[in-house]
Amino acid sequence: MTSNTRAKICGLSTPETLAAAVAGGASYVGFVFFEKSPRNVSLETARALAVETPPGVAKVALTVNADDAFLDALVEAVPLDMLQLHGRESAARVGEVKARYGLPVMKAVGVADAGDLAALDVYAGVADQLLVDAKPPKGGVLPGGNGLAFDWQLIAGRRWASPWMLAGGLTPENVEEAIKLTGATQVDVSSGVESAPGIKDLDRIADFMKALP
Repeated sequence: MTSNTRAKICGLSTPETLAAAVAGGASYVGFVFFEKSPRNVSLETARALAVETPPGVAKVALTVNADDAFLDALVEAVPLDMLQLHGRESAARVGEVKARYGLPVMKAVGVADAGDLAALDVYAGVADQLLVDAKPPKGGVLPGGNGLAFDWQLIAGRRWASPWMLAGGLTPENVEEAIKLTGATQVDVSSGVESAPGIKDLDRIADFMKALP
């Protein structure tokens, strides 16, 4: 049975976990370029994985407040389908990145309470997609991949000018409930399919994909 929900498996770093994501039916695969993350990969590793990714599966690079010099090197080295901006990038910066690289841009926006929702409307006007994620804990070094969920009721029934993806604390055990509550048609998982930080678990990837309605 094919799921109606599109999924992104983020933070992949090995051929085995890439293969598991593809076999499970992931629509997107994500590679992390952020040195503080346990999922950080080199341009060489990402290139090797991207080359192995079959057509029809979107290859997404997650960056955090990256400058043009890094993005230039990234886009030149790795065949990508989308750039994910997961830092404090302004709406203007999102527009700059889109114009410079000619790639779709997904902007991550952290949500902890209703006051964070206005930013989604701002970014929806410029980003090709939104990633609605849980805000990192105070003092946390990782902007995402913290295994934290936010109150899904905050965005129940809400829609934006751009397509959006739900992230933050999703697991094989709760993703169906999260989709029912929010109406999400796309979901993103990273730490929820790991056995340890940065170590993807093949069985949990399979279980997550099977849990999608």
